[in-house]
Amino acid sequence: MKLIVTEKDTAAKKIASILGGNDVEKDSFYKVPIYRFKNSLDGDEECACIGLKGHILQLEYPEEYSDWRKVEPRALIDAELIKAPSAKAVVRALKKMAGEADQIIIATDFDREGELIGVEALKQAIEANPDLEKDVLRARYSALTKDEVTRAFSELSDLSYPLAYAGEARQDIDLIWGATLTRFMSLATSRLGNQFLSVGRVQSPTLALIVERELERRAFKPEPYWQVFADLDSSEGAFRARHKTNRFKVLKEADAALEKAKAAGSGRVTGVKSTRKKIKPPAPFNTTAYTKAATSMGLTAARAIRLAEDLYLGGFISYPRTDNTVYPKSLDLREILTELSGSSELGAAAKQLLARDQLTPTRGKKQTTDHPPIYPVGVPGPGDLRDDAHWKVWFLVARRFLATLGDEAVSESNRLDLSIGDEPFVVSGSRIVEEGWLAWYPYSRSKDDEVPRLEEGAEVSVVDVHREDKETQPPGRYGQGRLIELMEQNGLGTKATRHSIIQNLYDRGYIRNTPIEPTETGIAMIRALNDYASLIAKPEMTAELEKEMSSIADGDMTKQQVVDRSRELLHSAYESLEDNKEALADVIVKGIQEDKVMGACPNCGKQLRVIRSKKTKKRFVGCEGYPDCSTTYPLPQRGMVMSMGKQCPECDTPMVKVIVPRRRPWRLCLDPDCPTKEEYKKKKASKRKAS
Repeated sequence: MKLIVTEKDTAAKKIASILGGNDVEKDSFYKVPIYRFKNSLDGDEECACIGLKGHILQLEYPEEYSDWRKVEPRALIDAELIKAPSAKAVVRALKKMAGEADQIIIATDFDREGELIGVEALKQAIEANPDLEKDVLRARYSALTKDEVTRAFSELSDLSYPLAYAGEARQDIDLIWGATLTRFMSLATSRLGNQFLSVGRVQSPTLALIVERELERRAFKPEPYWQVFADLDSSEGAFRARHKTNRFKVLKEADAALEKAKAAGSGRVTGVKSTRKKIKPPAPFNTTAYTKAATSMGLTAARAIRLAEDLYLGGFISYPRTDNTVYPKSLDLREILTELSGSSELGAAAKQLLARDQLTPTRGKKQTTDHPPIYPVGVPGPGDLRDDAHWKVWFLVARRFLATLGDEAVSESNRLDLSIGDEPFVVSGSRIVEEGWLAWYPYSRSKDDEVPRLEEGAEVSVVDVHREDKETQPPGRYGQGRLIELMEQNGLGTKATRHSIIQNLYDRGYIRNTPIEPTETGIAMIRALNDYASLIAKPEMTAELEKEMSSIADGDMTKQQVVDRSRELLHSAYESLEDNKEALADVIVKGIQEDKVMGACPNCGKQLRVIRSKKTKKRFVGCEGYPDCSTTYPLPQRGMVMSMGKQCPECDTPMVKVIVPRRRPWRLCLDPDCPTKEEYKKKKASKRKAS
């Protein structure tokens, strides 16, 4: 019997149905599904397919290192790491099936993590059946479609141990850095239990990018400026023009221009200019470009990746973790279009492309050989997708694919120059005159801004002239998509980890809101690291280790060399932390205290703070104006409470977020009698009745 091992049960079920057709028998061991079938590709040989739950082994420290108070964090740097089963039922089922097998095929996702998961599973299988070591093969695929899976199992290859070791090195390094620094910071600030302070090799320099932008915003000094606008009427209709001096820095000059234009009563067109510009279609989606596009539609980065993974496992898009932005020559573009031609929404576009003699897709700057860019591989039918969010993502991927095969769009920019009381005014706009690829990919399209079709010398009448008082604005905060781009540019994390790093910063209370705003604790953490151990907060060290991990995958370095190098760097950083322990802790604790401010008291205007009762040890929100103001509000007793920096529109009390480990954070206002909470209870009750 051949044993096929996949990364998840969904993939196992899909592969079994493709290779075994309608003759798949579902079995189970320890409640873990097993799919038995005869593989027609291999002379109807008996096969069994089992899906794991991702990593079935967990990297951890030996038991003697578990007591945070008794073990010096420095000891974790050089301590031996061990792996223990994290999915015991899956391991038992895997070993049971391995005992029956005479060959094993690893069919986990083809990347560092997938290769490592496959090697971990293989080692467990060999423990149960040592003879399997002689016959190990690897199936590599980029989509769970019949053609792709059939090809993968017809062209079986070998496991890439260097690729797996690169993934294992990341595991080791991230645990060593994360455990050591997290324990040090938590002990130094007396933040233990669920309130521990998380610090990480990639997490901290990512947070530093966010904090750096926030400090720029706080240091920014706005400068006033003034703009003058004229509301005009013409033979082609009404429109608004702006003074050619876009920003007046002197108020008197703005007012002088305003008065002259207002007194004129009329004006004339002094110049007409029209230009056309071609807009090239976008490059194919890689993970970063996809995540940026998905977050611009309102999804978080973490959810965007989860949705894409669901669609991949369902056989509707290709593997979503890729750096590639160039379709390989082997990718049958016409076959994909033929599949899309069955879509009621996109079928016409697909047929239009199929009618062409030649298809010339766009090419991005990054080309790799592991996986193609993200593209649609199937059209979901009614009921195939769980919710609207999955449909939204599928349409995004499918429309992007069509766009990469489309024609250039053409935009027309138009401008009118006017003279009103000898003051120069201008009005400009643009419109799409040839839709090209934009007809299929509306996400990049801006609204047409038409300009009246007037000729030079045409007269216009002045309806009104007014001034707008404005200020220069600080640089904007980062959205999640833009932050992922910056992480990629700075060598922070990988396509498979960046979204989870951002989510972890949210979950640990270092950042909040969208666009991303750091909390005072997050700012204090980076200030302390920059002052006393800048190596941890700068991207250079992390980027260098990322390059070295890639060298493992390429066979140029060993896992041990890279892990030892990271330990040396961590020892250096730890020395500096320990030498400045008290000063560092003082900076962070001040930030934590600032985050205990929940907002303004609706009764007296003073600050509301999180307070812990000395008698009951329970926490609540109270006004710092006590005893003159006795305003208090109850709080959940578990989890981290973080101000959201805004008031409830119904009750005017501050909004807070509660973060509990391993649970989805939730938001609430402080007033227990707020009408919004009654509405929430009614919705929850109606859901219970419906189920």
